[in-house]
Amino acid sequence: MFVNFNGDWPPMPEQPAPPPPKPRLDRKAEVRLGWVIALNLVMLVLGPLAGATVLHALIAAFSG
Repeated sequence: MFVNFNGDWPPMPEQPAPPPPKPRLDRKAEVRLGWVIALNLVMLVLGPLAGATVLHALIAAFSG
């Protein structure tokens, strides 16, 4: 069996690893995004009901 006693393996990286990237959103932006998503989920449920109500009101107003 071959045993390599060479101390040069594995080779050392030439430069240190770069620092991790900054987060894309800060805390304030995360909270704002959470509220926007919550509002969209609420409107997903309430939007069709409100739209139907407006259409019924327009039909009732113009049907005489």
